[in-house]
Amino acid sequence: MSHRDRREQSRRRRRGRWKRSAYVLIVLAVAGATAWLVVPGFLPAPRPAGADVVEVEGTMSGFTTKVIRAKAGRPLTVRLTSLDTRFHTDGGGKHQFAIDGLGVNIIAPPQGSREATFTPPAPGVYEYYCDVCCGGRANPTMQGKLIVEA
Repeated sequence: MSHRDRREQSRRRRRGRWKRSAYVLIVLAVAGATAWLVVPGFLPAPRPAGADVVEVEGTMSGFTTKVIRAKAGRPLTVRLTSLDTRFHTDGGGKHQFAIDGLGVNIIAPPQGSREATFTPPAPGVYEYYCDVCCGGRANPTMQGKLIVEA
């Protein structure tokens, strides 16, 4: 093999290594960017310090909590858990906790939980409901009251 052929072969090897390194670097960058964008969606949102936490379970029979009491201006976290399976014929096992007047809308997946933190601004009585299943808003077992005190 001539000196020229050895140089050409060496140059090809270096080019091949550079291409592999660039490919690995691109794959790592894409994987890192994807993880940075996707992972926060699976983590619970940080709760403000001092937030009161209320557990609400939804089943075919209705909500387990019918009345929630809170203080105006104080953060409140509602953790909604659906106890129904995905085979539930009405709503696919999902349940909702919604308060129109406060812009709250939590939907828990089948046999799963979701939570939201909000701050009731003023005293009053706010109705919450599930409109995803079980007859929806018209079903009295899928309704409750949030009583906000001064």
